[in-house]
Amino acid sequence: MKNGLLKIYSVYGLLVFALVFIILLPFFLLAIFVPPLERIAAFLNHVWARLFFFFMFLNRTRIRFEEKLDRKQRYIFCANHTSYLDIPTVGLINHNFKFIGKASLKKVPLWGYMYGKLHILVDRKSIRSKHSSWVKAKEALQKDFSIVFFPEGGIRSKEPPKMVPFKEGSFRIAVDEQIPIVPVTIPHNHILLPDQMPLTMHTGLVSVKVHKPIWPKGKDDEAVKLLKQEVRDIMEKELDRYL
Repeated sequence: MKNGLLKIYSVYGLLVFALVFIILLPFFLLAIFVPPLERIAAFLNHVWARLFFFFMFLNRTRIRFEEKLDRKQRYIFCANHTSYLDIPTVGLINHNFKFIGKASLKKVPLWGYMYGKLHILVDRKSIRSKHSSWVKAKEALQKDFSIVFFPEGGIRSKEPPKMVPFKEGSFRIAVDEQIPIVPVTIPHNHILLPDQMPLTMHTGLVSVKVHKPIWPKGKDDEAVKLLKQEVRDIMEKELDRYL
């Protein structure tokens, strides 16, 4: 598409994203202010993602599962992160989870309020914030929520989809709580919505592969190290197909 058409398509995408959110906002507010309804937030995220990509009619979606996930099982989802499109892309996975996201997302008008109330925000420059997010993640797991991590700690790669080193937190929690990690690879989003200003949406395939769960093998530091490496190896092998 020519630059002018890409700009129009990008503005259209922003409007679709905002309008779907506004339509769902009353239900998100119920999830925020009526504690027993908090669990509907994950389903609302899924509906939002589905509607967003449905109306982005020039972007097709394909989600592949290596293994059917257990709806009653808690998981830690670990996804590579190259684009702002990754959050709605992970939302295509219909599971009861909360995101771990950067604290700056709270500054987004209205949407940031919802995100901060229903998910877990962390300022990686603050030791106190990192500890607080760790505690909140464990509390969410105790309430039978799953957690979504972007283990690279943000959009940091200069050569996407190649990944930067992983942070340890998600793997430490998986070992501490003895719950499986589900690697998630997203190969194309850095092309569809590059992390550069002005944000410009391109047409193409929104693809996500959900790998089979990996259980921790032990409860010590070595188990954390092995789990982190195994997850990374799986994700790199899948992403290498697109280099």
